Amino acid sequence: MKTQILIAAIFFSGLTFAQEKKSDTLKTKSIEGVTLTKQVFKKQSDRFVYDVAASPVTKGNTTFDILKQTPLLSSTDDKTLKIAGKNNALIYINGRKSNMDADSLVQFLKNTPAENIQKIEVITVPGSEYQVESSDGIINIVLKKKMSDGLSGNMRMSNSQNKFNGSNASFSANYRKDKLGISANLSGGENIQGQSYVLRNGNDLSSNESVGDINDPNKNLGGYLNVDYQLNDNSNLALSWNTWANKSYNSTVDLFNTIRYYDEIKKEYVTNYTNSRNKEDARSYNNSVNLNYELKTDSLGSKLNVNAAYLNYKRFQFTDNKTYLANSSGNNTDLSQTIYQDLPQIINNFSGTVDYIQKFKNDFTVSVGGNYNKTKTDNDTKNDTYRKNAVLPLEPEEHQPNHFVYDENIYGFYMTFEKKFSDKFSGKVGARYEITSSLGTADAPLNDEPTMRHQEIKRNYNNFLPYASFNYAINENNNISYSFSSRMRRPSFWEINPVRNILTENNYTQNNPFVKASSTYNQELTYMYKSSYFLILNHSYFKDQITQVPLQGYPVSPNGTVGEQNVLRYIRTNFGDKQEMSAMLGIQRSFFKQYLTMNFNAGIQHNINNGTLAQDPTTGDTFVDKEGNPLVYSNSVKSTSIIIQTNNTLRLDKKKTWFLGVNYFYVDKQQIELGMLKSLMSLDLSLKKNWNDWTFAVNVTDVLRTNVVEIEDFQDNGNYNYVKNDQFRRGMTVSITYNFGNQKVKKVRDIEGASDAIKSRTR
Repeated sequence: MKTQILIAAIFFSGLTFAQEKKSDTLKTKSIEGVTLTKQVFKKQSDRFVYDVAASPVTKGNTTFDILKQTPLLSSTDDKTLKIAGKNNALIYINGRKSNMDADSLVQFLKNTPAENIQKIEVITVPGSEYQVESSDGIINIVLKKKMSDGLSGNMRMSNSQNKFNGSNASFSANYRKDKLGISANLSGGENIQGQSYVLRNGNDLSSNESVGDINDPNKNLGGYLNVDYQLNDNSNLALSWNTWANKSYNSTVDLFNTIRYYDEIKKEYVTNYTNSRNKEDARSYNNSVNLNYELKTDSLGSKLNVNAAYLNYKRFQFTDNKTYLANSSGNNTDLSQTIYQDLPQIINNFSGTVDYIQKFKNDFTVSVGGNYNKTKTDNDTKNDTYRKNAVLPLEPEEHQPNHFVYDENIYGFYMTFEKKFSDKFSGKVGARYEITSSLGTADAPLNDEPTMRHQEIKRNYNNFLPYASFNYAINENNNISYSFSSRMRRPSFWEINPVRNILTENNYTQNNPFVKASSTYNQELTYMYKSSYFLILNHSYFKDQITQVPLQGYPVSPNGTVGEQNVLRYIRTNFGDKQEMSAMLGIQRSFFKQYLTMNFNAGIQHNINNGTLAQDPTTGDTFVDKEGNPLVYSNSVKSTSIIIQTNNTLRLDKKKTWFLGVNYFYVDKQQIELGMLKSLMSLDLSLKKNWNDWTFAVNVTDVLRTNVVEIEDFQDNGNYNYVKNDQFRRGMTVSITYNFGNQKVKKVRDIEGASDAIKSRTR
């Protein structure tokens, strides 16, 4: 619902450890058990490698649980995984990105056990061969080999209690016979996402405050089917289909608004009260199919990989936004305004990738490849406003249909060279060249200018993106490495869809079709000692950062008309430049004969923000205060914050059947695009019992109820903005998992879909 834009997209996008989303970027498939005999964590060329073999905490754990205990990985919302110092984490299996829909990924990670993992690779600065954006990192899970034919699977059921009760269930099966492999999964669930808000903005002369709840019911059903056939000893053909559906009917917004302003004639403050009563019905569907062909060209591992894919995404959203006049007690007195919004979005994408890897006997590898993405989005939106005692026909600003169509073509080419010069020194260099051409058209102007200059929006740009990494093993116990990468971050398709998501009469978010791609430059220096202790220094520079910016005041249209009400608009736009620097110390070890397994990280992050915005780019409006003085939003504040994160597992018995988990994170206050984000922390506890093929688990999250977002901003011009959002993260989940069949079944070959890079830009 609209809360995803105000919180998930705004606040957590600037937070190092807090995570959203957004996203469609974590992708994986069903994974079976993990065991760990010794813990080896080392740096190899462009990645950290965590060898997994016979862990005391493995049996019955989900894939999600195992990944949270991997060095450099964390989850602060128990929904998404994050690499320390990175905006996002993409999950690969055996070097291939999964073709799974992101919304279903959390269900699969939590509902499937992990049994066949050999090692986990954390690629903090991906090479040129990877299609990633911004400062995204990659988690590559390498599965065990020498697995026999047969059938295996698992069933999992869970029930969660936060503010509301929710339930989930999942069934997955893997079958292999000779040359044929089939993998399938079906999962579903329902829950109500409850949130509470306190929103304040204004200045000494006028202010708005909104307090209340937002409840968003969701029903989900999805799954995947993968078929992999070995044509001969050197070639494979695979077909993957992923589907996911979400239904969110009767989502409600219930906010009590206090509007206060200074009356110059009466020389006193006047206070008015309203209630925002919004109702939303939405449903979305995501289907993708990918055909893959792989040909091994020699015994050294050289191969050709070809993918062709189609992705179809549909979202239908209808909102009924009502504003009631109210008294000081919050009781409705009269209906003031109704806004009906019909906000559909349809995305179709055709994609293709070709990759060739040539390996030589002298530890030299050359990789070349290319990709093509053609995307078309269709957004036929309608926005009708009915005011009290309105007289037909409606004024133009009261009836606003707009059919916005966006076409985009992306061509990408890359080449990388990797060389192991000796047992101590290795390096990798490469580059990507990307060509982007896009055209957005609207059948209605996006502002009041008669020239309708916003009718057509063209974007054509080319980008050269270099990459380099070097690794040096000083001796058996000491290792040092350096990486540099340049990336693009294109706006998500919903970000450029020119619609308003209304929260209250005077408070809404505004998407922006004029947002352009941003550039990111990442550097990382790493030192490791005895494969257990590490120091990581990161620096990321974001040019033309894509974010949401709060513009508030009395809007002045391009023709000079001044609005009668003080408003707050969260505008999606390019907002100057940003730098993030961090220093992280960590340890990954087992103590007391593996009764205690510890993953601990602590560090400092320094943020430098540098952006200003004076005009709404979608309407051309500027903003003034009550006295007519121009208002500009600026953020040039620096901040330094402390970050602590630890995951600990205690084995409670000799038979390795009882386990206690104690996880904690703390993020100090830090400056993000919207202001100062106050400190966050969470203590999570878990208790697990393994019994034959059954696993029983209880997880309690945010025990101390400290994971609540508060953000505050004060401008030099007197404007202030405050948001408090409680997503009721404290809760309990009880789960039962049952494994059946041959647990040594060879996994279906996991394929990177050609449309995966596009999926991350849908909702």
